[in-house]
Amino acid sequence: MCARESFHGHSYVCDVTVSAPIHPETGMIVDLGLLDRVLAAEVRERFDHRNINLDVPEFADGRLIPTGEELARFIFRRVQAGLGSATRVVRVMVAEDATLSASYEE
Repeated sequence: MCARESFHGHSYVCDVTVSAPIHPETGMIVDLGLLDRVLAAEVRERFDHRNINLDVPEFADGRLIPTGEELARFIFRRVQAGLGSATRVVRVMVAEDATLSASYEE
């Protein structure tokens, strides 16, 4: 239950799937420090404990509609931009609960 009149909240879960060749020296496809920094900036800091309709400029004032589909597409593109071309974002899934989710792939 949200404490603000005319608003309700969600506890979203966001899964980001990435792909790249496995680096022969590290055995990894992405620098986990970089991935964590990008997810912190583009997902957690941007959306955590925020009113998407008011606090996230790209969704405020009637810009993007904050559906699960738009959230997934927005996050997909922001994370891809943050990671650069060495790693490819394959899929972003945003779930409102265990029975309702939306995925975006390019």
